[in-house]
Amino acid sequence: MTVDDIVGQEWATDRYTAALEEVVHAKADGKKPPRATEEEPAGKVVDLMAALEQSVQRAQESRGEGEHATVHEMKPKGSAKKAPARKTTAKKRGA
Repeated sequence: MTVDDIVGQEWATDRYTAALEEVVHAKADGKKPPRATEEEPAGKVVDLMAALEQSVQRAQESRGEGEHATVHEMKPKGSAKKAPARKTTAKKRGA
């Protein structure tokens, strides 16, 4: 992407700096700064937990699972004991 591709694009417009420049110019001229325009309404708010629960429910239904999953007791694995690291001895210099 080159600078020529960016110039004039709406998504690349720095609206904050433009609004700040308007305020500075108005104050420099001794006028009241312009009022902020209303922002466009925010997008749709999604309840993430509800969406997750619905997704899990659909996945369970597609696999043919009942309302609750079956939980089985897991046997603990035998713990493999690791041998301690060997200490190296310092070499003695002959005199």
